[in-house]
Amino acid sequence: MKESPAKILVIGPSWVGDMVMAQSLFITLKQQYPDSLIDVLAPGWSLALLERMPEVNQSISMPLGHGQFDLPGRFRLGRQLAQNQYDLAIVLPNSWKSALIPWFAGIPFRRGYVGECRWGLLNQAFRLNKRLLTMTVQRFVALGLPDSEALPPHYEAPRLSISQQQQQQIQQDFQLDRSKPVLALCPGAEYGPAKRWPIEHFAELARLVIREGWQVWLLGSEKDQAVAQQIAQEAGEHCRNFAGETSLGQAVDLLSLANQVVSNDSGLMHVAAALGKPLVALYGSSDPGFTPPLNAEARVLNRQLACSPCFKRECPLGHTECLSGITPEHVMAALGIQSL
Repeated sequence: MKESPAKILVIGPSWVGDMVMAQSLFITLKQQYPDSLIDVLAPGWSLALLERMPEVNQSISMPLGHGQFDLPGRFRLGRQLAQNQYDLAIVLPNSWKSALIPWFAGIPFRRGYVGECRWGLLNQAFRLNKRLLTMTVQRFVALGLPDSEALPPHYEAPRLSISQQQQQQIQQDFQLDRSKPVLALCPGAEYGPAKRWPIEHFAELARLVIREGWQVWLLGSEKDQAVAQQIAQEAGEHCRNFAGETSLGQAVDLLSLANQVVSNDSGLMHVAAALGKPLVALYGSSDPGFTPPLNAEARVLNRQLACSPCFKRECPLGHTECLSGITPEHVMAALGIQSL
């Protein structure tokens, strides 16, 4: 490989949180190779995130859906990308098919973890030491460092860049009321209900902070609309539901205006952390040691029960005590807001 590759292609992950954490890799690459251009091939939904990462030169929309194999389509895309003459490819997903495109593109150095026996497709394939690289962000960053670098690596936290113009535009688009401080609530978690704090707890928290003179914004995807609507109805006045009403880019810009954020372990939690927001992160079935919010301002609430983390989509014991046992009063205390 060239001592300083002129052009790098990163095959990006397929989850919001992982894409946010991938920014730590982009920062590392720019530190290692300051003059290199970093392009990212990623799902179309993620382009709004990548546009807010100054290290990225160009984001390229992946035309194939998540889980779609389509060998001819991958070949055509690879040959199209060959025109960009990349020196290095870094493949973040561990699937076999994700390594096909840089191989078809003829990129001379193709780096990633062995994953699904990807010898040959990757000519710089590394075995993942899960005991040494305990965090997702460490695993990403390690792929951007020389082989001689000590592990686990130091990493820079993700930091999304939001312009004043973007903030002004989102205020104009949604006619936002900025007269009261804003608590943003992110009640979704696409992985499953074992990662979701109870609806009634979110609603009670919203009532408590509204009573203290705050307003509440609910953020999430279309899949979170019903949950968010129930929270908004129970919370009453001064609770505004944006779930399913915004693009991802707009949700990011709205979060940038919030004073504090409370979130399940979700993609929006990682977004809030990357925006430097004071954040309370609620962990149940997942492990805050594996995918923590990468923000010194974040406070993690986790009951550390014997049965967690189980990493299940649904609670195998049927009670989700790891989350329901975290009360709205616990969260209020973590926020530093005193209830009446």
